[in-house]
Amino acid sequence: MAPSVRARRLAGAGALVTLVTAGLAVAVGTAEAATLFSADFESGSTGGWSKSGGTWSVVTDGSKVLQQSDTATERAREFGGSTAWTNYSVQARVKATAFGSSTGVVALTARAAGATKMYRLSLTGAGRVQLEMMNGSSVTVLAGRGQTVSTSTFYTLRLTVSGSTISGSVDGTSVGSATDATIGSGRIGLLTERAAGRFDDIVVDDGGGTTPTSSPTAGPSSTSPSPSASTSTPPVTGALYVAPGGTDGAAGTPSAPTTLPSAITRIGAGGTIYLRGGTYAYAQTVTIAAGNNGAAGAAKTITAYPGEVPVLNFSAQSEDPAARGLAVNGNYWRLSGLVVERAGDNGIFVGGSNNVIERTVTRFNRDSGLQISRIASDTPKAQWPSNNLILSSESHDNADSDGENADGFAAKLTVGTGNVFRYTVSHHNIDDGWDLYTKTDTGAIGPVTIEDSLAYDNGTLTDGSQAGAGDRNGYKLGGEDIAVNHIVRRSIAYRNGKHGFTYNSNPGSLTVSNNLSIDNGQRNVNFDAGTSVFRGNTSCRFSSGTNDRIIGDADSSNQFWSGTNGSRCATYSGALAWSFSATGTLVVTIGGRTVSL
Repeated sequence: MAPSVRARRLAGAGALVTLVTAGLAVAVGTAEAATLFSADFESGSTGGWSKSGGTWSVVTDGSKVLQQSDTATERAREFGGSTAWTNYSVQARVKATAFGSSTGVVALTARAAGATKMYRLSLTGAGRVQLEMMNGSSVTVLAGRGQTVSTSTFYTLRLTVSGSTISGSVDGTSVGSATDATIGSGRIGLLTERAAGRFDDIVVDDGGGTTPTSSPTAGPSSTSPSPSASTSTPPVTGALYVAPGGTDGAAGTPSAPTTLPSAITRIGAGGTIYLRGGTYAYAQTVTIAAGNNGAAGAAKTITAYPGEVPVLNFSAQSEDPAARGLAVNGNYWRLSGLVVERAGDNGIFVGGSNNVIERTVTRFNRDSGLQISRIASDTPKAQWPSNNLILSSESHDNADSDGENADGFAAKLTVGTGNVFRYTVSHHNIDDGWDLYTKTDTGAIGPVTIEDSLAYDNGTLTDGSQAGAGDRNGYKLGGEDIAVNHIVRRSIAYRNGKHGFTYNSNPGSLTVSNNLSIDNGQRNVNFDAGTSVFRGNTSCRFSSGTNDRIIGDADSSNQFWSGTNGSRCATYSGALAWSFSATGTLVVTIGGRTVSL
């Protein structure tokens, strides 16, 4: 069936464009982003598409989808739309059903100017998603990040080409943005290389409708942008570049980088701030102000420039509860690849909600490395920070002068629901690895989830020093007899100074499952009250210590320590090592053997 073709004039575009529909009806609304092309394959037709290589067919996967099934084909493509298209976004649900090799690719493409000349957003067999420019036999990676690519999962890919700015996202999370002027126009495409994949719900729009109705305001920080960096102009929805030598009023391009405080006030929802490598010296807090928000599916991103390490250094600050490093008080932000060190209080403070803090390192700060708590003492409980995800991050050697307050990670005192720590590592902090403390005057916090994480050697710094009266636990899960039903699962406590996992006067019903605790200074597991549920936990000792204390629902799936090691402990003798995989998962080995919980 031939594609239906309509012509309409886009508001403000000043030119006639062609609206192509691939075998289905299209409804064009009045939103700023005009639909140029869409396809859902429900008719069973591939009319409107031009095939090159591979074995393509419409199959059923929940709904009708377009499939390329041959993993041996070096390159298979389906192209649609107009070769005259220049600035647009293309979005699709994409599933990589099989990879013929780790170099396999399943991709969404834009500005396809030929069979081998295009921009691509690729799911790869090596566990990455990459923004790429293909020109002949050469493929240049413009940006990318680790991404679990399940062969049973559809991922929503979105690829935007606007002038020389090329950007992409997967499931609403930015992959990155880059400047490249190699290809000026071209069709959209679906592509596989040595892989099989499925594609559905393809929509092409003209990229409108992303500018917020108001600009965010800067927080009370002396590092706010100078008047020359106007915040009355429309927010940038593409990319801004920041470098140690950048200036507030600069354009924020790779050749004219701006500063981080300026970029924070200028970036729009869905935009990305790239930090070039090097040390950024600050004397005042860098604040993402309350009200400076991204949106669901269009977070604002601050990320390391690919292959480089930006270090935010706050050593000029004095130790002071107000002297935080990076304060994330807005909602829907994503931080990735940053090192934040030597702040006068928390390295990263999270007071907003729906944020993702990924692949960060917080170190040598003078309170907890990363803390989630309310923004101010008058913040109502309904606005306490919620639904934040701390992912694939490390926090170490945080120490206050009293030696009793600085934890690796803290979600305490005033936090809402839905906060999660996953694939996180806390070690050599002067107080606890994790602190979920509650106080009577502020009441119960929301339940926190800690999973697939590691706490070790807390209570002693890397240089061997100890100071003050730190609690020195791996996971401290409460305070002041306030019941909160936290979840701790598939996590490891190793040689912390006091307890591995402790209820710390939390009489609630915690879920404690499939954890491993080894050679902590007093008890590996310490629960003196409550109705917590224990399943599949293992406790081992290869040095002296006190018997575990368990009050709650503990069945025979657990192996606690009461003077002798159980049968599972032989697996866990030896030195500990850990690393993050390419996809961000935490890999722990003990005695050279990988731990599987």
